[in-house]
Amino acid sequence: MLVRAYQQRVYWMVRKMVIDHDDADDLTQEVFIKIHKAIDNFREDSQLYTWIYRIATNECLSFLNKKKRRFFLPIEDVSKELTSKIDSAPYLSGDDIQKKLQKALLTLPDKQRLVFNMKYYDDLTYDDISQITKTSVGALKASYHHAVKKIENYLTD
Repeated sequence: MLVRAYQQRVYWMVRKMVIDHDDADDLTQEVFIKIHKAIDNFREDSQLYTWIYRIATNECLSFLNKKKRRFFLPIEDVSKELTSKIDSAPYLSGDDIQKKLQKALLTLPDKQRLVFNMKYYDDLTYDDISQITKTSVGALKASYHHAVKKIENYLTD
C-alpha cells in the first residue's frame, strides 16, 4: 500500500535530484526497501510522507556523495555529467525553458537544490521541509532565497 501511495511522488523527488531515470528507479526501490525494514521504527511524531521524504532525501544525498567520491569528481564535473543527461534523456520531456531551469538547478549545491525542489515543485511548507531535512525554518528560507538568486543569475546570463 505504501508503494502504491507514495511511489510516484518519491520517484519524481529522487529524479529531480539525480536526473537519470535508471538511477532514480534504483534509488526509489532502495527507499521502499528501507521503509519496509524500518516501518516498525516509525514513531508517528511526524506525518508518514515526511518520514518517507526524509528517507528519500538521505538516499539521494548519499548517492550523490558516493558518486563524487567513486569517480573522484569535483562537484562541477558531476553537475556537467547530470546536465548532459538532461539533454540526452529520452524520459525527460519539456521545452527549452524547463530544460534550462533544470540545468540552472544543477549549479546549486545539493542541499539548496533539494530545498528548492521541495518548495517550488512539491509545494511543501517550510515546516514540512524542516521536519524532513532537520533544518531550521530560518535556514531553509535563507537557502531557498539564495537558490532563487543563483537561478535568476544563471537564467539571465
